[in-house]
Amino acid sequence: MVFSDPVFLFVFLPVCLTLYWVGAWRNRNAYLCLAGSIFYLWGGEAFFLLLVTSIVLNHTAARTVARLRTDRPTQARWVTRAAVTGNVLALGLWKYGGFAVAQTGSILRALGMDTHPSLKLSLPIAISFFTFQCISYVIDTARGTADPAPRLLDFAAYILLFPHLIAGPIVRYAHIENDLLRPSRRRLDDFALGAPRFFWGLGKKVLIADQVAAIANRVFSLPDNRITTGAAWVGVLAYAVQIYFDFSGYSDMAIGLARMLGFDFPENFDRPYSAQSVTDFWRRWHMSLSTWFRDYVYIPLGGNRRGSVRTYLNLSCVFLLTGLWHGANWTFLVWGGYHGALLVIERLTGLGTIAAPRLVWLRRTITFALVCIGWAIFRASDIGQAWTVVRAMVVPTGIKVPVTVTETISTQRLVWFIAGLTVVFLPTAARFGHQISTGYGRARSALRVGVLVSMAPLACMYALSSSFSPFLYFQF
Repeated sequence: MVFSDPVFLFVFLPVCLTLYWVGAWRNRNAYLCLAGSIFYLWGGEAFFLLLVTSIVLNHTAARTVARLRTDRPTQARWVTRAAVTGNVLALGLWKYGGFAVAQTGSILRALGMDTHPSLKLSLPIAISFFTFQCISYVIDTARGTADPAPRLLDFAAYILLFPHLIAGPIVRYAHIENDLLRPSRRRLDDFALGAPRFFWGLGKKVLIADQVAAIANRVFSLPDNRITTGAAWVGVLAYAVQIYFDFSGYSDMAIGLARMLGFDFPENFDRPYSAQSVTDFWRRWHMSLSTWFRDYVYIPLGGNRRGSVRTYLNLSCVFLLTGLWHGANWTFLVWGGYHGALLVIERLTGLGTIAAPRLVWLRRTITFALVCIGWAIFRASDIGQAWTVVRAMVVPTGIKVPVTVTETISTQRLVWFIAGLTVVFLPTAARFGHQISTGYGRARSALRVGVLVSMAPLACMYALSSSFSPFLYFQF
């Protein structure tokens, strides 16, 4: 089940909110477990047992670590290592096992062995997201920066909370502990702030992301010999719009849904296409993932405390892992390495910290172009196609766009494509999503009413009339 699915919009969500308002909030965590289980079972029934097993084992590990960390710290560290290792191994097996076996087979055949090993495993829904949340839960307990949930039910509610269950954001237990254990009774205020944010995200998804997706898909389905410079840039710009509005739209919907249930989720995007450097881009894009890698990988590796060479190695390692987190494909690994290399270059040259107000637009343009080159690698089906598209982007081969691409650019899609591209040119302070769900005053109240009156019905109409379109980050 996805948030833009009519079944979710017109059946699951109204029933869920009605029952919550009628009285389920009195036993909220049990109710959240039930609602989250139904939500997950709708499309991931085969892996529900894996999710439940992960919940039980990680809560048990965190409780054990909390009991041992003061009197027997060595044993606490071993339990923590075992729990983290178990999580990583489970994620590695399900997500990368088939890829690793296939690559091993390729190496063996290159050495002259006639072997074709294979391992085919279906990817459990949301495994990357709930695994990272479980790891942070155990580590934070070991560090003493958070206490484990009082009951297994409370921890299960944290993981099964359906707004962030399938595709994030990666919310840490400490961030919502108070909301989870001491729920607010201001349900009307929560609904008033959450509903407009949800429909704002829905509009971003179905009005913009889904409309421009057809353009990007058509370009990336072209044969290599038909990808001109014009076609490459049209396809990559369409994908840049699609992935931003798709994923940030999902995050907006998740934040809005969580708020309607009394939870205050952290922001996951902060106008990333307004970034003036790649370093700045990663402070703004998928912030829950980038801060997770910073706190649980980069800093434990030494961060920037052990000299320049070690800092560059740590950055490279983190971004290779960031790329690999997105999937078992060489394109993701190369994409992560590309961004890691750009960050190292910015640190070596100091370009990431230059403060020159007159060069703001030049810096934003260059950063956006570099990010788009990365999206070409990220979207490509394989390394060969990635190279073809990137080469066409940087080596002029003509601006003509094949007819098969222009046929997909209807007037409606062109309008939404241009509307999506305006996000690149808006002032950095224009954070509409955040403004919708925070604060009061005439301007923000008018913005909320505008979203509910105009965008909500239009987005619902598009959702009803469109074919099924899952969120891009469901595959990760």
